Amino acid sequence: MALYLGILIFSFIITSIAIVPFIDFLYSKKKGTPVGGGILMITIVTLLYVLLFPLIIRLGVYITSAFPIKEELNIIFFTFISFGLLGLYKSRFRWVIQALLALAVSALLYFNLKIDIINVPFLGVLNLGVWFVPLSTAVIMAFTNAFDITDGLDGLSCGSLLICLLAFWALAVTSLDTPLSIFIALWIGSLIAFLYFNVYPARLRLGQAGSLSFGASLAVVGLLLGKTVALLVIGGIFVIELISFAHRRLQKVGWEEPKIVMRAWLAGIMLAVFGLWLAQL
Repeated sequence: MALYLGILIFSFIITSIAIVPFIDFLYSKKKGTPVGGGILMITIVTLLYVLLFPLIIRLGVYITSAFPIKEELNIIFFTFISFGLLGLYKSRFRWVIQALLALAVSALLYFNLKIDIINVPFLGVLNLGVWFVPLSTAVIMAFTNAFDITDGLDGLSCGSLLICLLAFWALAVTSLDTPLSIFIALWIGSLIAFLYFNVYPARLRLGQAGSLSFGASLAVVGLLLGKTVALLVIGGIFVIELISFAHRRLQKVGWEEPKIVMRAWLAGIMLAVFGLWLAQL
């Protein structure tokens, strides 16, 4: 655990160093609150992983995973980067591309990692066979768009994501998935540094590159761990937003932005605790 905590701290420090000149640069180019935090975090997390993972192996750290490590990392970073690039692509065909990317990731999970099960609390493990592919595609699509919808108030989406990632980090560490645990640690560290500037009143916004990437990647984390049902609970804030556009409804009845965000975080904490409990059943 000390290794993962050190990685988180290192990611936080690197992002903290990079983010201030990044914000200053964006402010010099455009008036108003700049957008682009997602691009920065995707870049930092990816580069740090490329640098640190080989070093960790050379230092003799024992790497464990239920999957072929190279295939698992290919899926993680294909999702993380490709959906981020999609967020930069402004076109009426973006929904089609999004669906194709989600299908591609699901096919990789099924064919390359041989994942075809979901863990249903109280019922046990269900083997879906090839039907895992459309289910996985739907889950990835749902969380991608749910995150994009949630990213409407300062700190709402990324604060909720931080809570989800802490829960899944615990599951990844206890399941001895070293590659995934390192990825989540880097992501959390970078996310905390970003949140300092994203809470109300935000000095930097995430942007669609970040929202599409982070939503899809969160779904893939849950699918890799075989905790699809727990994902729906731990990520319950995003599910609620997808169904009801909750934060917009609350704004219409007079709730102030910080009040909505803080209470969403509190709800997210309890959903994460409940989801962790379900994941153990």
